[in-house]
Amino acid sequence: MNFQIGSALLDACVLSLLMQGDTYGYVLTQEMKKAVDISESTLYPVLRRLQKGGFLMTYDKPFQGRNRRYYAITPQGRVKYQEYRQDWETYKTQLDSIINGGEIHE
Repeated sequence: MNFQIGSALLDACVLSLLMQGDTYGYVLTQEMKKAVDISESTLYPVLRRLQKGGFLMTYDKPFQGRNRRYYAITPQGRVKYQEYRQDWETYKTQLDSIINGGEIHE
């Protein structure tokens, strides 16, 4: 896809994936790549921003002699995710109306 994706939409996508369960950065990147062209170097600042905002937390788990950092959504992150879902539905409807040749309904 050739459309630019903004930071709010990236945040919403990450929170959506974490609603499905805790995971680590590599898996998040691979899941995000199914929908958008994103690299780990783009994703990690998003994760840090979400963590700083209190929307996710981290914890480490040993894996093959090393620690793997896992990300988990917080209660505040669940609330933010629901807000993003509502905003997305409105945004998607408005864009569909324009792109598909209809009128915008407010």
